[in-house]
Amino acid sequence: MSSFSAYTPLHPSIQPGCPLCKGQGYRTRADGEHAIAERCSCVGKCSFCGESGWESPPGDRWARRTRCRCGELNLRIERFNHAGVPGRHANSTRSPDSFKPSRDVMEAMSTVSKYLSGYKTTQENLGLILWGDVGRGKTHLLVAMLRELIFRHGVTARFVEFSHLLADLKSGFDRKEGVSTLLDPLVKVDILAIDELGKGRNTEFEYQILDELVSRRYNAGRTLLATTNYPPGPSTGRATGDLVAETLPPLIDRVGERVYSRLQETCDFCQLRGEDYRAKIAARGHDRLAR
Repeated sequence: MSSFSAYTPLHPSIQPGCPLCKGQGYRTRADGEHAIAERCSCVGKCSFCGESGWESPPGDRWARRTRCRCGELNLRIERFNHAGVPGRHANSTRSPDSFKPSRDVMEAMSTVSKYLSGYKTTQENLGLILWGDVGRGKTHLLVAMLRELIFRHGVTARFVEFSHLLADLKSGFDRKEGVSTLLDPLVKVDILAIDELGKGRNTEFEYQILDELVSRRYNAGRTLLATTNYPPGPSTGRATGDLVAETLPPLIDRVGERVYSRLQETCDFCQLRGEDYRAKIAARGHDRLAR
Protein backbone atom coordinates (compact mmCIF):
# COMPACT_ATOMS: atom_id res chain seq x y z
CA MET A 1 0.00 0.00 0.00
CA SER A 2 1.26 3.47 -0.81
CA SER A 3 2.73 5.57 1.98
CA PHE A 4 2.00 8.83 0.16
CA SER A 5 -0.03 11.40 2.06
CA ALA A 6 -3.67 11.65 1.03
CA TYR A 7 -2.97 15.25 0.01
CA THR A 8 0.27 14.69 -1.94
CA PRO A 9 -0.21 15.68 -5.61
CA LEU A 10 -0.25 12.48 -7.65
CA HIS A 11 1.92 13.97 -10.41
CA PRO A 12 4.21 17.04 -10.45
CA SER A 13 2.77 18.25 -13.76
CA ILE A 14 -0.91 18.26 -12.81
CA GLN A 15 -2.52 21.60 -13.68
CA PRO A 16 -4.48 22.76 -10.58
CA GLY A 17 -6.85 24.91 -12.64
CA CYS A 18 -7.71 22.31 -15.27
CA PRO A 19 -11.48 22.49 -15.97
CA LEU A 20 -11.55 18.86 -17.16
CA CYS A 21 -10.10 17.10 -14.11
CA LYS A 22 -10.32 19.94 -11.55
CA GLY A 23 -6.68 19.48 -10.66
CA GLN A 24 -6.90 15.74 -9.95
CA GLY A 25 -4.89 14.60 -12.96
CA TYR A 26 -7.36 11.91 -14.01
CA ARG A 27 -10.84 11.59 -15.49
CA THR A 28 -13.30 8.71 -15.26
CA ARG A 29 -15.85 7.39 -17.73
CA ALA A 30 -17.98 4.35 -18.46
CA ASP A 31 -16.46 1.68 -20.66
CA GLY A 32 -19.24 -0.84 -21.16
CA GLU A 33 -20.31 -2.39 -17.87
CA HIS A 34 -17.39 -0.95 -15.91
CA ALA A 35 -15.88 2.43 -15.12
CA ILE A 36 -12.33 3.30 -16.09
CA ALA A 37 -9.97 6.15 -15.24
CA GLU A 38 -7.51 7.81 -17.59
CA ARG A 39 -4.80 10.44 -17.24
CA CYS A 40 -6.11 13.89 -18.03
CA SER A 41 -4.69 15.66 -21.07
CA CYS A 42 -3.46 18.44 -18.76
CA VAL A 43 -0.79 16.16 -17.24
CA GLY A 44 2.50 16.84 -19.00
CA LYS A 45 5.92 15.22 -18.84
CA CYS A 46 7.25 14.77 -15.31
CA SER A 47 9.70 17.53 -14.46
CA PHE A 48 11.61 15.28 -12.04
CA CYS A 49 12.24 12.12 -14.03
CA GLY A 50 11.05 12.85 -17.57
CA GLU A 51 8.54 10.00 -17.21
CA SER A 52 11.30 7.42 -16.68
CA GLY A 53 9.79 6.56 -13.31
CA TRP A 54 13.07 7.02 -11.43
CA GLU A 55 14.83 10.05 -10.00
CA SER A 56 18.21 10.79 -8.40
CA PRO A 57 19.16 13.55 -5.97
CA PRO A 58 20.26 16.62 -7.98
CA GLY A 59 24.03 17.00 -8.43
CA ASP A 60 24.87 13.40 -7.47
CA ARG A 61 24.60 11.06 -10.39
CA TRP A 62 26.02 8.17 -8.33
CA ALA A 63 23.33 8.38 -5.66
CA ARG A 64 20.84 5.57 -5.40
CA ARG A 65 17.82 6.25 -7.52
CA THR A 66 14.31 6.19 -6.04
CA ARG A 67 10.90 5.74 -7.60
CA CYS A 68 9.56 9.04 -8.80
CA ARG A 69 6.36 10.43 -7.31
CA CYS A 70 4.81 10.68 -10.78
CA GLY A 71 4.23 6.93 -10.83
CA GLU A 72 1.62 7.30 -8.12
CA LEU A 73 -0.95 8.71 -10.56
CA ASN A 74 -0.61 5.75 -12.94
CA LEU A 75 -0.70 3.30 -10.02
CA ARG A 76 -3.94 4.66 -8.62
CA ILE A 77 -5.54 4.82 -12.05
CA GLU A 78 -4.60 1.16 -12.53
CA ARG A 79 -6.08 0.24 -9.14
CA PHE A 80 -9.33 2.03 -9.92
CA ASN A 81 -9.55 0.22 -13.26
CA HIS A 82 -9.17 -3.14 -11.51
CA ALA A 83 -11.81 -2.36 -8.89
CA GLY A 84 -14.80 -3.32 -11.07
CA VAL A 85 -16.79 -0.13 -10.44
CA PRO A 86 -20.06 -0.21 -12.46
CA GLY A 87 -20.05 1.95 -15.58
CA ARG A 88 -23.27 3.65 -14.46
CA HIS A 89 -21.34 5.01 -11.47
CA ALA A 90 -18.21 6.10 -13.34
CA ASN A 91 -18.61 9.65 -12.04
CA SER A 92 -20.36 9.02 -8.72
CA THR A 93 -18.71 11.19 -6.07
CA ARG A 94 -19.71 13.09 -2.93
CA SER A 95 -19.58 16.44 -4.74
CA PRO A 96 -22.82 18.49 -4.99
CA ASP A 97 -22.64 18.17 -8.78
CA SER A 98 -22.85 14.39 -8.49
CA PHE A 99 -24.91 13.71 -5.37
CA LYS A 100 -27.79 15.91 -4.23
CA PRO A 101 -29.02 14.42 -0.97
CA SER A 102 -32.24 15.44 0.73
CA ARG A 103 -32.15 16.73 4.31
CA ASP A 104 -32.93 13.23 5.51
CA VAL A 105 -29.66 11.93 4.02
CA MET A 106 -27.41 14.64 5.45
CA GLU A 107 -26.78 12.67 8.65
CA ALA A 108 -25.55 9.73 6.59
CA MET A 109 -23.39 12.06 4.49
CA SER A 110 -21.80 13.33 7.70
CA THR A 111 -21.09 9.75 8.82
CA VAL A 112 -19.48 8.92 5.47
CA SER A 113 -17.35 12.10 5.60
CA LYS A 114 -16.13 11.27 9.11
CA TYR A 115 -15.34 7.72 8.04
CA LEU A 116 -13.24 8.86 5.09
CA SER A 117 -11.40 11.55 7.04
CA GLY A 118 -10.58 9.03 9.78
CA TYR A 119 -9.33 6.27 7.47
CA LYS A 120 -5.71 5.32 8.17
CA THR A 121 -3.48 3.19 5.95
CA THR A 122 -1.29 2.36 8.93
CA GLN A 123 -3.93 0.56 10.98
CA GLU A 124 -6.88 -1.81 10.76
CA ASN A 125 -10.01 0.17 9.94
CA LEU A 126 -13.64 -0.57 10.76
CA GLY A 127 -15.92 -1.12 7.80
CA LEU A 128 -19.18 0.68 7.06
CA ILE A 129 -22.54 -0.77 5.98
CA LEU A 130 -25.03 1.62 4.37
CA TRP A 131 -28.60 0.40 4.81
CA GLY A 132 -32.05 1.64 3.90
CA ASP A 133 -34.87 1.38 1.39
CA VAL A 134 -34.27 1.33 -2.36
CA GLY A 135 -33.44 4.54 -4.19
CA ARG A 136 -31.79 6.34 -1.27
CA GLY A 137 -28.33 6.60 -2.87
CA LYS A 138 -26.57 3.72 -1.09
CA THR A 139 -24.71 2.40 -4.13
CA HIS A 140 -23.78 5.93 -5.22
CA LEU A 141 -22.20 6.64 -1.84
CA LEU A 142 -20.51 3.23 -1.73
CA VAL A 143 -18.80 3.90 -5.06
CA ALA A 144 -17.92 7.46 -4.00
CA MET A 145 -16.20 6.07 -0.89
CA LEU A 146 -14.34 3.43 -2.87
CA ARG A 147 -13.20 5.98 -5.43
CA GLU A 148 -11.93 8.34 -2.75
CA LEU A 149 -10.08 5.62 -0.86
CA ILE A 150 -8.33 4.49 -4.04
CA PHE A 151 -7.25 7.91 -5.24
CA ARG A 152 -6.51 9.47 -1.83
CA HIS A 153 -4.87 6.51 -0.13
CA GLY A 154 -3.81 4.19 -2.94
CA VAL A 155 -5.70 1.17 -1.56
CA THR A 156 -6.39 -1.93 -3.60
CA ALA A 157 -10.13 -2.52 -3.89
CA ARG A 158 -12.90 -4.51 -5.52
CA PHE A 159 -16.60 -3.78 -6.02
CA VAL A 160 -18.96 -6.77 -6.30
CA GLU A 161 -22.72 -7.06 -6.51
CA PHE A 162 -23.55 -10.12 -4.44
CA SER A 163 -25.89 -11.82 -6.89
CA HIS A 164 -23.34 -11.32 -9.70
CA LEU A 165 -20.68 -12.89 -7.51
CA LEU A 166 -22.85 -15.96 -7.06
CA ALA A 167 -23.48 -16.16 -10.80
CA ASP A 168 -19.73 -15.94 -11.50
CA LEU A 169 -19.07 -18.70 -8.99
CA LYS A 170 -21.60 -20.99 -10.61
CA SER A 171 -20.07 -20.29 -14.03
CA GLY A 172 -16.67 -21.14 -12.55
CA PHE A 173 -17.99 -24.48 -11.34
CA ASP A 174 -19.09 -25.24 -14.90
CA ARG A 175 -15.46 -24.59 -15.96
CA LYS A 176 -14.22 -26.93 -13.20
CA GLU A 177 -12.79 -24.01 -11.18
CA GLY A 178 -12.76 -24.06 -7.40
CA VAL A 179 -14.32 -21.44 -5.12
CA SER A 180 -10.90 -20.11 -4.15
CA THR A 181 -10.14 -19.10 -7.75
CA LEU A 182 -12.74 -16.35 -7.52
CA LEU A 183 -12.65 -15.63 -3.79
CA ASP A 184 -8.87 -15.30 -3.34
CA PRO A 185 -8.64 -11.93 -5.16
CA LEU A 186 -11.59 -10.64 -3.10
CA VAL A 187 -9.89 -11.67 0.14
CA LYS A 188 -6.53 -10.09 -0.68
CA VAL A 189 -7.61 -6.53 -1.56
CA ASP A 190 -7.47 -3.83 1.11
CA ILE A 191 -11.11 -2.82 0.61
CA LEU A 192 -13.98 -5.03 -0.53
CA ALA A 193 -17.27 -3.30 -1.34
CA ILE A 194 -20.33 -5.59 -1.52
CA ASP A 195 -23.45 -4.10 -3.06
CA GLU A 196 -26.86 -5.60 -2.19
CA LEU A 197 -25.62 -7.64 0.76
CA GLY A 198 -28.25 -10.22 1.69
CA LYS A 199 -29.91 -10.25 -1.73
CA GLY A 200 -30.57 -13.73 -3.04
CA ARG A 201 -32.64 -16.84 -2.45
CA ASN A 202 -31.16 -17.69 0.95
CA THR A 203 -29.82 -21.06 -0.14
CA GLU A 204 -27.23 -23.01 1.82
CA PHE A 205 -24.77 -22.36 -1.01
CA GLU A 206 -25.17 -18.60 -0.58
CA TYR A 207 -24.66 -18.84 3.19
CA GLN A 208 -21.48 -20.87 2.68
CA ILE A 209 -19.98 -18.49 0.12
CA LEU A 210 -20.69 -15.39 2.17
CA ASP A 211 -19.44 -17.07 5.34
CA GLU A 212 -16.14 -18.06 3.70
CA LEU A 213 -15.62 -14.61 2.18
CA VAL A 214 -16.41 -12.64 5.34
CA SER A 215 -14.54 -15.07 7.61
CA ARG A 216 -11.36 -14.99 5.54
CA ARG A 217 -11.36 -11.20 5.39
CA TYR A 218 -12.15 -11.08 9.11
CA ASN A 219 -9.12 -13.28 9.87
CA ALA A 220 -6.93 -11.14 7.61
CA GLY A 221 -8.09 -7.92 9.31
CA ARG A 222 -9.26 -6.37 6.03
CA THR A 223 -11.96 -3.75 5.62
CA LEU A 224 -15.47 -4.38 4.30
CA LEU A 225 -17.88 -1.80 2.91
CA ALA A 226 -21.41 -2.78 1.90
CA THR A 227 -24.94 -1.72 1.09
CA THR A 228 -28.12 -3.57 2.01
CA ASN A 229 -31.87 -3.05 2.05
CA TYR A 230 -32.13 -5.13 5.22
CA PRO A 231 -31.99 -3.42 8.63
CA PRO A 232 -29.67 -4.42 11.46
CA GLY A 233 -31.33 -5.89 14.49
CA PRO A 234 -32.32 -9.17 16.17
CA SER A 235 -33.60 -12.13 14.21
CA THR A 236 -37.30 -12.59 13.60
CA GLY A 237 -36.76 -16.19 12.60
CA ARG A 238 -38.29 -15.33 9.23
CA ALA A 239 -35.62 -15.87 6.58
CA THR A 240 -37.26 -15.36 3.21
CA GLY A 241 -36.34 -14.82 -0.41
CA ASP A 242 -39.41 -12.67 -1.03
CA LEU A 243 -37.95 -9.22 -1.70
CA VAL A 244 -41.36 -7.58 -2.10
CA ALA A 245 -42.57 -8.44 1.37
CA GLU A 246 -44.19 -5.47 3.07
CA THR A 247 -41.72 -5.65 5.95
CA LEU A 248 -38.23 -6.82 5.09
CA PRO A 249 -36.54 -9.26 7.49
CA PRO A 250 -33.48 -8.08 9.41
CA LEU A 251 -30.02 -8.59 7.90
CA ILE A 252 -29.20 -11.40 10.33
CA ASP A 253 -31.95 -13.50 8.78
CA ARG A 254 -30.42 -12.94 5.34
CA VAL A 255 -26.74 -13.62 6.08
CA GLY A 256 -26.84 -15.94 9.10
CA GLU A 257 -25.80 -15.48 12.72
CA ARG A 258 -22.09 -16.18 12.20
CA VAL A 259 -21.62 -13.63 9.41
CA TYR A 260 -23.81 -11.04 11.12
CA SER A 261 -21.82 -11.37 14.35
CA ARG A 262 -18.61 -10.62 12.50
CA LEU A 263 -20.18 -7.69 10.68
CA GLN A 264 -21.27 -6.24 14.02
CA GLU A 265 -17.72 -6.53 15.35
CA THR A 266 -15.94 -5.09 12.32
CA CYS A 267 -18.42 -2.60 10.80
CA ASP A 268 -20.51 0.39 11.74
CA PHE A 269 -24.05 0.66 10.36
CA CYS A 270 -25.38 3.84 8.77
CA GLN A 271 -29.01 4.32 7.70
CA LEU A 272 -29.99 6.35 4.63
CA ARG A 273 -33.45 7.82 5.05
CA GLY A 274 -35.55 10.04 2.81
CA GLU A 275 -37.45 9.59 -0.43
CA ASP A 276 -36.84 7.20 -3.30
CA TYR A 277 -34.59 9.29 -5.57
CA ARG A 278 -35.25 7.15 -8.65
CA ALA A 279 -39.01 7.46 -8.13
CA LYS A 280 -38.66 11.26 -7.95
CA ILE A 281 -36.71 11.31 -11.24
CA ALA A 282 -39.33 9.11 -12.90
CA ALA A 283 -42.15 11.35 -11.62
CA ARG A 284 -40.47 14.40 -13.11
CA GLY A 285 -40.21 12.62 -16.44
CA HIS A 286 -43.91 11.74 -16.37
CA ASP A 287 -44.78 15.34 -15.55
CA ARG A 288 -42.80 16.59 -18.57
CA LEU A 289 -44.52 14.10 -20.85
CA ALA A 290 -47.96 15.13 -19.56
CA ARG A 291 -47.43 18.79 -20.45
